[in-house]
Amino acid sequence: MTQRQTLPAIWLMTDPRLGSDLPAIVAALPQGAGVIFRHYQLPAPERRALFDAVRRVCRGQRRILLLAGSPRQARAWGADGFHGREGRKLYRGQRHSAPAHHAVEIRAARRAGADWLLLSPVFATRSHPGAAVLGRVRFGLLRRGAGLPVYALGGMNAVRARGLKLFGIAGWAAIDSLSGA
Repeated sequence: MTQRQTLPAIWLMTDPRLGSDLPAIVAALPQGAGVIFRHYQLPAPERRALFDAVRRVCRGQRRILLLAGSPRQARAWGADGFHGREGRKLYRGQRHSAPAHHAVEIRAARRAGADWLLLSPVFATRSHPGAAVLGRVRFGLLRRGAGLPVYALGGMNAVRARGLKLFGIAGWAAIDSLSGA
């Protein structure tokens, strides 16, 4: 990804529930959507093979692809950047997204040099059943004080994202609503 590329308004967060259909799911995403590849649970060789398959699709469609992991691993695997709590970017042009669930993690992400945050869970989500949610008001307050572009995550879809536009979100991220899961 070049520095001139704008960030996607929509991100697919990969998840084991998506299985081996992941490359086809990525290919069917709306134009301009980005991908954050997680799949932590896979053994290293299988994770790398699936990442490579997703990377081929992303390159063919000019999608931004981040790897959940370290900046070094993201560079070695050919990702456009990394997603995680790890510190500063090590490589020129590398992008860094960070997860945040409360104000302490937002401050830590800023100190770590994150370019943007995925703030969650805004709404109830199948990924974390029964987990406490931020809700619209608390999400809006945290977003206002973030000091970084914020993407809404957790129970998100296009309708809910439109409802959060008044809070000045950079966009949204999801698993189920973007994958048909």
